[in-house]
Amino acid sequence: MDTLRSMRVFRAVVELDSFVRASERLDLSPAMVSKHVMHLERHLGARLLNRSSRHLSLTEIGKVYFEQCREMLDNLDEVEATVGRTTVVPRGMLRLSAPVWFANAIFTRTLVAYRERFPEVTFDIDLSGRVVNLVEEGFDLALRVSQAPSPSLIARPIGSIAFHLVAAPAYLARAGLPQLPQDLAQHAMISYSLLANGNELAFDGPQGSETVKFSPVLQCNNESLLHAAALDGMGIALLPSWQTDADLAAGRLVRLFDGYQLAGGKVHAVYTSRRYLSSKVRTFIDFLADEGRLGA
Repeated sequence: MDTLRSMRVFRAVVELDSFVRASERLDLSPAMVSKHVMHLERHLGARLLNRSSRHLSLTEIGKVYFEQCREMLDNLDEVEATVGRTTVVPRGMLRLSAPVWFANAIFTRTLVAYRERFPEVTFDIDLSGRVVNLVEEGFDLALRVSQAPSPSLIARPIGSIAFHLVAAPAYLARAGLPQLPQDLAQHAMISYSLLANGNELAFDGPQGSETVKFSPVLQCNNESLLHAAALDGMGIALLPSWQTDADLAAGRLVRLFDGYQLAGGKVHAVYTSRRYLSSKVRTFIDFLADEGRLGA
């Protein structure tokens, strides 16, 4: 067996705390993952892992070997990545997670343009709106809108998206037009349940900055439902410009508080490690960031 390959498999088993999750991540059978670990143990003449039906733990020798193994593989990956920037053609499937409202014409054109340049890359995209676990679920990359991404991940800013407070004319005819942000407390609010600041919004206006709290009549982690509810006159919604521009132009929605600015959402490309990025991930992030492909 290839000892270097076995070292990578061993590292995945330890970091994921599971033979099965390592097999899924590395696209190997659980039996082959076990063979790689046993190959290392025979090669070293020492047991590296204590195994039971429900638990894995490193032996004392395993702990030492794992730390040395990880450092060596990180250094090797860094060297290969440096060489790969000029010699490796991006190829393979890129697994990507993004918010629901990335299902729009601008992002679609981005994918088309990227594949015109790198035709050997394919995409598997999750637009469920949930915050995925990149490692455990095998994602290469996530696009997330946040002012403060998780400190446990690497986050590269690639643009910003404007958000608008909008409502249907039918709702405003029934409930009245709010004149000031604090009027939102008396209105039916439609809220994205994963908002970082919970049920409050920050405005910059003629009197400076102010924060307004509200009680939503609908909370959901899917922006498409919020968009539909706003169009049907259920209440006032905070939605990205990608979802509202056509409706505002057609008069199906009305933008509120023109004299006030809401904090725009920063779009980050989020991944697990900067030490080694495959060429498909690196080139896709560069493509988004360097060419303004998000239309921000």
